[in-house]
Amino acid sequence: MEKLKLSDFNALPEPRARELLSTLNTSSGWIHGACVARPFASIEEMKVKVESLWFALPEDQWLEAFEGHPKIGDVDSLKKKYAATKSTAENEQSGTSVADEAVLHELKADNDRYAAKFGFIFIVFATGKSAAEMLEILKKRLPNSREQELQNAAVEQNKITLLRIDKAIQE
Repeated sequence: MEKLKLSDFNALPEPRARELLSTLNTSSGWIHGACVARPFASIEEMKVKVESLWFALPEDQWLEAFEGHPKIGDVDSLKKKYAATKSTAENEQSGTSVADEAVLHELKADNDRYAAKFGFIFIVFATGKSAAEMLEILKKRLPNSREQELQNAAVEQNKITLLRIDKAIQE
């Protein structure tokens, strides 16, 4: 995907801006807020404003963004997810080799436990993390309260959104 210049993003008609923003974060409140906050003088200003907007949103908007992530449904999808290599810096998922089958099964089972316990999927900034690292993070977060996990997931979602901005828009 070719990056869009910030000046071009600022000039987009609202429906097109919303369409692009929806690829960065699927919260309708975030999309609306980011759209009306335009124009942005710089990418840094954009990031500061949308981050502030994100953390001011109510829980239902965070949950809406979490639902925009695909749920890991089976071990085959995990195998595909962790088969990527560090060949390009643009991969959100990376690892040096295919993950161990046992790790993938455990990751799938713990993802299911997490969703059942908290009512939303496990959200983590995955860039540069292997399946084993993701499993370790998931295991550490499973004992948390729902409120703790809601906050953790919101922080991780914000990191993902900021990375997506870097990938989609340039000065």
